[in-house]
Formats: sequence, C-alpha cells, structure tokens
Amino acid sequence: MRTAAGRSVRAELRERLAASDPGLLRLAAGLRTVVAVVLALTALSLLGADPTHLVAGAMAAMAATFAVREKQRARQAVTLALGVPVALASVSLGAVLHSHVVVGDLYFVALIFCAVYVRRYGDRGTTLGLIAFQVYFLSLFVHATVPALPALYGTIVLAFLCSALARFVLVPGTPAGTLDRLRRAFRARLAQLIEAQTELLDAGPEEVDKVLTEVRDRTARLHETALMIQSRLPDGTSDEAAARLLQRRIADAEIAAERLGLLLLTARRAERADTLTLHLPGAPLPGGELPVRDESAAELRRALATLRLLVLRLVSEDAGSTLSQLRNRLLGYREEENLPDAPPAVQDVFRGIGEAARAVLGLRIALDGRQDESGDTPATARSREELEAEDAALAGEEGEGKAEEKPTGLRRPTTRAAVQVSVGSALAIVGGELLSSHRWYWAVLTCWIVFINTESTGEILVKGYRRLVGTVFGVVAGIGLAGLVGHHTWTTFALVLLCIFAMFYTAPLSYTLMSFFVTAMLGLLYTLLNTYSMSVLMVRVAETALGAACGIFAAAVVLPVQTDRRTSELLIGALDRLADVTRAAVDQLSGGPPTDLLDRARELDQALDDLSSSTQPLTHPIAPQRSRRDTARYVVALLETCAYHARALAATAELLPEHPSIAADARLRVVGQRIVHNIEAIAGHVAEPCGASEVETGPSIASVLRPGTLAAPHYDRVTDRVLRHLQRLDEAVVGLARPLGVPVAQRKK
Repeated sequence: MRTAAGRSVRAELRERLAASDPGLLRLAAGLRTVVAVVLALTALSLLGADPTHLVAGAMAAMAATFAVREKQRARQAVTLALGVPVALASVSLGAVLHSHVVVGDLYFVALIFCAVYVRRYGDRGTTLGLIAFQVYFLSLFVHATVPALPALYGTIVLAFLCSALARFVLVPGTPAGTLDRLRRAFRARLAQLIEAQTELLDAGPEEVDKVLTEVRDRTARLHETALMIQSRLPDGTSDEAAARLLQRRIADAEIAAERLGLLLLTARRAERADTLTLHLPGAPLPGGELPVRDESAAELRRALATLRLLVLRLVSEDAGSTLSQLRNRLLGYREEENLPDAPPAVQDVFRGIGEAARAVLGLRIALDGRQDESGDTPATARSREELEAEDAALAGEEGEGKAEEKPTGLRRPTTRAAVQVSVGSALAIVGGELLSSHRWYWAVLTCWIVFINTESTGEILVKGYRRLVGTVFGVVAGIGLAGLVGHHTWTTFALVLLCIFAMFYTAPLSYTLMSFFVTAMLGLLYTLLNTYSMSVLMVRVAETALGAACGIFAAAVVLPVQTDRRTSELLIGALDRLADVTRAAVDQLSGGPPTDLLDRARELDQALDDLSSSTQPLTHPIAPQRSRRDTARYVVALLETCAYHARALAATAELLPEHPSIAADARLRVVGQRIVHNIEAIAGHVAEPCGASEVETGPSIASVLRPGTLAAPHYDRVTDRVLRHLQRLDEAVVGLARPLGVPVAQRKK
C-alpha cells in the first residue's frame, strides 16, 4: 500500500513538473549549462588553473552551451565544431587589440554588426555570431593579453569539449525525446485544465473570479503547449502521416477542452458564454450566479473526474477495467445515451464531456497506440470508426507549402537590427568609457541584449526597463552574497552554478529574473577575481542604464520600427490568416474540395501569438496611455474569440467527407462570404484608415439559413454547433470593427 502511495506521489510530481516545464526544456537547458561549467571547472582545477582561467573557462563553457540552437544532434555537433575556430579568432583579436583602444572599439562595433547580420543565415549563423560576441566580451572581462593567449586557447578548447560532453553524453536531448516529453506535458496540462473546470462547477460567488482566472490561465498554457508541439513535429518525427495525425488529435483535444469550459460557464448563467477572455479588462464575471447544484451535479463531477483520469492513464492501464466502463459511459453522452434529467444547459455539459472523451480517445490512440476493444459499447465502437476514418483521410493528405515574399536590403529585419545595434553600441562605448574606462563593456552588452528577439522600439524599451530592474535588484543580491562568501573560492563557484541554473531556467518566464541572476552571478565572479567592491556594482547599474538608453535611442532614430506600425502589420497578418481559415473551412463545409485546414489554423494561432507579444509594450504597466492599453487588450481578446471559433469550424470541416454524421451544406457559403468580407474590410481599414472599407451587419446566421434559431434549433447537433460557431464568429468580427474605427453598415434584408 505504501508502495502504491509512493508511486502515486511520484506520478503526481512528474505530472506537475511536466506541466510546469513543457518538454522539460528549461530544466534541460539549465542542467546542461551547469554540467558543462562544472566539467570545465573540474578539469581546469585539476590542471592547476588560476581563478582568472577558471572564470574564463566557465564563461566559455556557458557560451558554447546556450548559444547552440539547432534541434538535430548532427547539426549541433557541426555548429559546435565551427564555434571553436570562431572563438579562438575572437579571443585572439581581443588580446591583440587590448592596448589599442580606438582600433579595438572600432573592431568591436564591426564584430557586433557582423554577429547580428549573420542571423539571416538561420540558427547556425545566429550561434556563431553569438559565440564571437561572447568570447570577445570574455577577453575584455579577463583583460586578455597576447602572452596569455596560449593558456586561453587551451581553456576555450577545453570548455568547448566539456560543452560537447554535457550536450551529447551527460544531458542529451533528441528531437524525438523532446517531442515525447511535450506530448506528456500536453496531457498533464489538459488534466490540470479539467481539474480547474471542475472547480469552476463548484465555485461560489466569492470564489468564481479566482477560479475563472485559473481556467483562463490553464487554457492559455494548454494552447502554448500545442504550439510547442506543432513547432517540434518536423524534427521530432520522420513520419509525416504520424505527425499530421498527432497534430489533428492535439487540435481536437484543445478545442474540445475549451468548448467544455464554455459550456460549464453557460451552465452557471443564463447567457451563452462566448469566450473565456470575456473581452474587456474589468468585464463583469459570472460571480453572481450559483454553482451547479441540481440532482445531476454529483454525476457531472464524477464524469469530469473520469475524463481527467482518461487523459492521464496509459492505454494499457484501463483495458477491461472499471475505468474502461466509465469511458464507455462518457462516450455514450455524445449519442444522447444515459443523459440525466437536468436543465438543457447542464445536458449540454454532459454532451461536451462526451465530445471531450472522444477527443481524448483519439489522443490516447495517437500517443499510446491501439488498445483492447473487447469491452467497447456500440457508442465507443462508433467513435473508433469515426477516428479510423479520419486517420485514413489524414494519411492521404499532403501538406501545402506557401512561399512568402521576404523583405530585402535595409527592410530585412537582420540588416536593420545590425545597423541599429551597431549605432547603439558605438554610443554605448563612448558613454561607457566616460563612466568607467575599465567597465565600459557592460553598456555594450546591455545594448546588444536588448535587441535580441525584439522588433519594435516599444519592445526594446520594455526589455531595457526589465533588464535595468533586474540589474538593480541583482546588485543588492550580489552585495549580500559577496559579503557572505568572502574569499571561499569553491563556495563562491557553487553559488555561481546556482545562479547559472536559475538564469537559464527562468529566462523563458521572466527577463527581469534572468537579469537578476546574471547580476548576482557577476558580483560573485568579481569576488573570485578580487576586483569586487561596492563601486564596481554601482558602475554595473550605471552602465546597464546607459546601454539600455543607447539601444532605445538607436531603435527610435535609426531605421525605426514604431510599435504602432509593427502592431498594425501583425494585426493585418492575423486578420488575413483568420479570413483564410474561415474561407477554407466554410468552403469545405459547403461541399468544396478538401484543403489543408490544420496548418492554416496553426498559422492563425502563430500569427495571433506574435500579435499578442508585439502588444506587450502597449499593455505593460509603464505604458503611459491607459486607453490604448485597454483597446489593445480588447482587440487581442476578440481575436482570440474569433480564432477559437475558426479553429472549431476548421476541425469540423476536416471531418468531411469521411465522418458518417456530418454532411456538407451549400447554403453555408453565403454566410461565410459575409464573415470573410467583414474580416477583409477590417484588415483593409487597418492598412488604409482613409479607405472606404466598411463592415456589414444583417440577420443572424440561423435566420438566414432557416429553419430554427440558435435559441431553439431545428438542426442536428453537429449542424447546430457549426451554426453557433459561425454566429459567434460573425458577432465577434463585427465587435472587432468598433474599437478599430471601422464603419458598420446595416445590411438590408
């Protein structure tokens, strides 16, 4: 019994870890870097290296480990091998130019330009440019000279060997292994979302705000994991048919889970829930309604608990078991079997659970393989037949590639960024020299970093602000840690390793936290080099502020990309993707030829994710205009609503013509034309505000098609669901026109 309880606790811990760090990517990055640094320090200490070379080895091992970005192991090995001569050349030039200040500064600016410019050649170019910059910075940090070069060569080569040993032997990572961990993370996050939805069912008026926020957050995290799986599929599996099948099953499960959440919200209140975001900041939440407490409530909770177990259990664990029987019961809800005598909204929740169980069944088969079918009921057998028909259809499809025009010259992002960061770095060198002739390179480092993964002036401003905040708090931590460790070398190195791990583990979550750990680590490194003092850390803060200011100035003056312009471009891109998905889905639902809807839906998701990231400068607390902040949040929330309904339409359209209970309806094409026209009108207005674009409104979708209405449909369940998604999409698109200032015209009947 204790053993079973121990296994249960371990399994729960694994699930929580998988959910908190999808694919264990952050954990692997932190461990791999720490292991590489430990190996380098151990080898150098055995060779009798002094603290200066220990620091150089640690920095080189860290740069060699985190710089490599390729996913395929063979490409990683080639890039790491190419990085050795690049690093040796960089440290050599740093040592040769050590006493030639002006020439060294000019070379540093040229190196920065080249390191950014080569990003246009993909991951390998980005890695080699990063290694060149980091190793040159290393030479400045340890004050490399020509006589010291042989020892530094040996240190750097040894550091790269330790990085290779950590990457390929001690903390290996393969695309297939990463994809497998991401799939487990998706299941764990799906189970967590179902758990939060169960709490939403029971939450009272005082608790509902907190629980609904948790449901929103877990829905967003599930979507994030789905996008991560999508990005890893090409490298994680060589079987295109298996990749498309997994992509489809992930999409089905995500849509079914989100729809279940909306049905639960509907069961709590009279009005139909349109989206978990509820659009406006501060919008009223359904807190005034009582939780579901009719006679079917206990059965509903049991069904949700069963659904959560189905997500987490392996196929082999439930064959012929009680859980298998409960699964059959959930799938029966799809076909109106065993529905309790409850209000219609609560019955809809049971049907939603049945649809989610069917999506989970497909996901489990895709992930774990086929299972024992001896205990299947007729409803379960029909669900399997539907899934097999879909699998056969997917196996015969081929993905479509779509070439996009890429900008050239100074319009190319890498060229523009190279010019901007070079100008900013030149200013940082001049200003940094005035602040400190020995620590000026910190300003250059900050200017370099604020341009990484940023596109607009606003993004650079926010990143510079976060780096400055993290640096200030890191200085305080560095002062405390330096005072605690004193001159205990190995204690200091242990804390440095802890800071390195925390730096890489928190980097994807918070740039402020990463900057905090970087600065704390630097305080410890200065202690090792016997150059620590309060004034040194204060210079670090001043140089950081100067570097951020130089980067912001260069971004605002040299080939600037204004935040509004960048956001408008991404908004137009997201609207184009939305129109593309809607047009293709409605055309297929109307009887048109099958097209690749899954990839289009994921392109929409990626475009919306890019737009959401680009609006961070507008929604950040330091943004001065509150009205713009609220409008940006409102627009992104409405687009999330549109994307949800478009994904659902695409998922349903993908079932044609193999699904036995879904038939095409040519009348939907007329409805889709109005929605697509409105989306294109909004995109046209954003591109040309003075144009004549306007949005049309008119009769509801259901009244156009007749018979029935959304309130009392006369269609079958699948058709009714399609109509509801079309109606909600139509309403959301019209709602999107108003905050963007697009004229709305009433269409005559």
